Amino acid sequence: MARIRLLLLDFDGTLVDTRRANARAYVATLAEQGIRITEEEYLARWFGMRCNEFLTEMGIDDPAERERLRLRKIALYPSFFDSLRLNEPLWAFCRAFRAQGGRVWIVSTGSRANIDNVLRHLGLEEAFDGILAGLDVERPKPAPDAFLEAMRREGCTPEETLVFEDSAVGTAAAAASGAAWIKVEL
Repeated sequence: MARIRLLLLDFDGTLVDTRRANARAYVATLAEQGIRITEEEYLARWFGMRCNEFLTEMGIDDPAERERLRLRKIALYPSFFDSLRLNEPLWAFCRAFRAQGGRVWIVSTGSRANIDNVLRHLGLEEAFDGILAGLDVERPKPAPDAFLEAMRREGCTPEETLVFEDSAVGTAAAAASGAAWIKVEL
């Protein structure tokens, strides 16, 4: 059995419970456009979906308008950070793993700006060896591309990698990468 040298963490719903903050930011952004959805609807149907895909499903067909709304959501997001919750047990494990020479990456379908904002808010902006966000790979989860790219950049094999994920698409991507994985439930 190979020694684990690399931890790959999903971000939203795995390392940090961002569900309510994300939902509230989307609800507020869409409300400004006269589109009404509830926090519960967003969480049940769209949480974890790339922003562009979500806005397309909401009937926003113009790419420029989707981009404007994406940027507006990013701007509103920090105003809902009072509801963020760090997964303390997972974070303690990651700190101990790094102290022993292991490497820890965030691999998320989320936007890099959103990830950076949350990490800054939590004081963790320098705590990771790398971050791959939604637009860093062509094919999002459930494709294994993001996990495989992080492994490639670290020079690790799937046998040397352990993935932490919370969603069905994330665990499917982890399994497809060949790495061992653990399902996280916050």
